[in-house]
Amino acid sequence: MEQATKLQELKNPSIKAAQLPQVNAGFFNLQSFELMQRIAKGFASSELVPKQYQGNIANCMIALDMAERIGASPLMIMQSLYIVHGTPSWASKFLIATVNACGRFTALRYEWKGKPGELDYGCRAWAIEKSTGERLDGIWVTWQMVKAEGWDSKNGSKWKTMPDQMFVYRSASFWQRAYAPELAMGLSAAEEIEDIYDAVQDQSGAYSVSVDDLRKPAVNAPAVDTETGEIIDDGEKKEPVQQAEENPPVETKQPAPSRKPATLDLG
Repeated sequence: MEQATKLQELKNPSIKAAQLPQVNAGFFNLQSFELMQRIAKGFASSELVPKQYQGNIANCMIALDMAERIGASPLMIMQSLYIVHGTPSWASKFLIATVNACGRFTALRYEWKGKPGELDYGCRAWAIEKSTGERLDGIWVTWQMVKAEGWDSKNGSKWKTMPDQMFVYRSASFWQRAYAPELAMGLSAAEEIEDIYDAVQDQSGAYSVSVDDLRKPAVNAPAVDTETGEIIDDGEKKEPVQQAEENPPVETKQPAPSRKPATLDLG
C-alpha cells in the first residue's frame, strides 16, 4: 500500500506539492528569502518595469516587500516609487489612490478659496472618516505658502505651468501625512522632493541634483563676514579690523642734554 502511494505521487507531483507548508516571500526566513529572490528575478528581467528595476534584483525585492506591507500590486509599487536625490518617494497620484482605496475614508475632495493669481488663492483636501462621520480637513496650501517656500522658483517647476494640479497634489500629500501617515510608510511625495531640490529626472527614471545647485546661496540670505563669522546687517560688509603688529616698535626717549652751570667772568 505504501509503495503504491509513492508511485501515485511520482505520477502526480501536485499531490506532494499540496502537502508542503505554505511559504510567504520575506527577508527573515531562508525559504521566504529564496522565494522573494526568485520572484524579484522575474520582475528584473521584464521590460515593463521602470529602468531602475530592470536587472536590479535588490530594488525589486524592496519593492516586493513594500507591496506586501501595504497590500498593493508589486508592479504598481514599481511604477509609483521614484528615487529623488537618493531618497525613495511616492508619486502623489499613488498616495491619493491609496487613501481612496483604503476603505477608512471617503474619497479625497478639494476646497478652494481666493481668486486665481492672488496670494490667498489656494486649496485644501478633505475627507470624511467612515467610522466616526467626522470631516477631516487638511491645511490650506496658498500662493503665499508657495512663494514663501520658494517652490515655484526651482528649475522646471510645475507650479509655473500647471499650478492647480500642483495645489491638488500638495494638499493631498499634506492631508495624507496628517491623517494616514502609515499608508506612505514614512516616505514623502516625489513632487515635494522636486520642490525642495532642483532635481532632474534622468533616463533611468531616477531624479538627481547637481552639487553646484546645492551650493547656491539662499535667496535673501543675510550677509556674513567671512573673517569674523558675524552676520552683517543691511547687507553691508564691515571693514576688516587691522590686527596690531606682533612686535610694535618701542619708543626710546633721548636723555635731556645736561646744562653746565653758568660762570661769571670778573676780568
